[in-house]
Amino acid sequence: MFSRINSKKAFAAWRRPRAILWVTAGVATLGFLIGLEITARRYGLPGPLTSQVQEVIIAPKSGFLLYAGMALMMVVLTWRERFIATGAAIGIDVVFFLVRWAVGAKVTEGHPFGNGALWVMLGCAVIALMRRTGRERALLLKGVGLGLLLVAGRKTGDTWLLITAKTRPTVLDPYLAIADHALGNPSWLAGRLLKATGPIGTHLLDYVYIQLPVAAVIVTLYQMRNVATERRFPSHHLVRTFLVIGLLGPAIYMIFPVVGPVFAYGGGAFGTGGEHWAIATLWPNTPAPINPPHPVLYDNLTPRNCMPSLHTAWATAIFIHSRKGPRILRFAGTFWLVATLGATLGFGYHYGVDLIAGVVFALTIEAALRSSARGWDRSGIQLVAYGTAVFAALLVAYRHLPMEMARHPWVFGPLLILAMASVIQGYVRTTQLWDPKVPPVPQPEPQPELA
Repeated sequence: MFSRINSKKAFAAWRRPRAILWVTAGVATLGFLIGLEITARRYGLPGPLTSQVQEVIIAPKSGFLLYAGMALMMVVLTWRERFIATGAAIGIDVVFFLVRWAVGAKVTEGHPFGNGALWVMLGCAVIALMRRTGRERALLLKGVGLGLLLVAGRKTGDTWLLITAKTRPTVLDPYLAIADHALGNPSWLAGRLLKATGPIGTHLLDYVYIQLPVAAVIVTLYQMRNVATERRFPSHHLVRTFLVIGLLGPAIYMIFPVVGPVFAYGGGAFGTGGEHWAIATLWPNTPAPINPPHPVLYDNLTPRNCMPSLHTAWATAIFIHSRKGPRILRFAGTFWLVATLGATLGFGYHYGVDLIAGVVFALTIEAALRSSARGWDRSGIQLVAYGTAVFAALLVAYRHLPMEMARHPWVFGPLLILAMASVIQGYVRTTQLWDPKVPPVPQPEPQPELA
C-alpha cells in the first residue's frame, strides 16, 4: 500500500514540472499570436487568430492543410475513431458546400473544403475537456494542439510575411545578387534550365514547392504511427522543427529583407500606380553587374522572405527526419529536398547564398531541439554554438563582403560550400554519437556434424 502511495506521489512530482512547462509554452504562444494580431491590425491586415476563426464558417484558404492537421490529430485516436472523424469531416464539408451552392456564394479565394476538418478538431477538443480525464484527456488535447499548431503556424507565417513588406521599405537584393557571383549565379542558371524543360517541369516543381507541409505531415505520421498504442508522443518529431523554423525565420527577414531575383531582377512587382519596382530586367538571362551595392526601395506588398530560404530549411528537416523510415520514405525525403532546391532557384524565389544559409539554419535548429529533448551536454552546446556562429558569419559576409566575394569567386565560393559542409559534418558526427547503439544479434555457433 505504501509503495503504491509513493509511486503516485513520484508520478505527480514528475508531472508537475512538465505541466508547468506546457502551460508556460501555451501562454507564451498565445501571447505571441495576440501580439502578432495587434501588429497586423495596425497595418490594416487580418492577423493569424482572425484568419483561423473566419475559417470556421467561410471557405478556408488552407483546405489541404486543415485536413493534414486533422490527420496529425488522429494519431491519438483508435482506428474506429479515425473513421468516424474522417466521415464527420467529409459530411460537414458536403453540408457547407451545399449551403454555399444554395445561397449562390462563390468560392473565389478559398477552397470548397476544409471547414469539416477544423470542426472535427474543435469537436475533439470539446470531447477531451468534457468526456475524458487524466492521461486520455492530456493525450487527446496534445493531438488537437498538434493539428491546430500546424495550421496556426501557416497563418502566423503569412502574417509575418505581410508585416515584413509593410515595415521594411528597402531591400538588400543587390548585396545577395553580387555575392551570388561567388557561386556562379545558380538562380540564373536554374531559371534557364527550368524554362527549357517546358510546362511539365514547371508544374512538377510548383506542386512540390506548394505542398511542402503535406510532405512534412507524411513523415510525421510515420514518426507517430505508434502514438495510439503507446499512449505517448515521441520526444522529438518533425512538427517541432517545422514550427520553430517558421517562428524564427521571419525574424531574420526583418534583419535582412530580400525579395528574390524574380522580383528584383526579373519581371518585378507593379504598384497600384503602375510603377515598376524591379531594379533591372536581367533574370534569368543576364547576371547582375558587379557594382557597389546599396539598399533599394521596393513596394509594400511583396514579402521580404529570402534570407534565409525557409523552404530549403524545411526540406532539409524533412530529409533528416525521413532517414530512419523505410526505403520509400527515404526516397521521398531525398526527392523533396532536391526538387525544393530546384524550385527555389528555378522560379527565381531565392539566390544561391540563401540556400546555404537555409541549410545551416535548419541543422542548427534541429540540433538545438534534439539536444533539448535528450538533455543538453557538451557536444550539443558545441554543435548549436558552431552552427549559430557559421550562420551569423554568413549574414555578415553577405552584407559587408559582397564585392570581394564576386571578385574572387574561386576563393569565396569554396569557402561558402566548406562552411555549410562543416556544419553538416558536425551534425552527422554528433548525432551518430547520440543515437543508441544496437548490439549485434549473436549468431549461433555451428554444431559439429555427427558421424
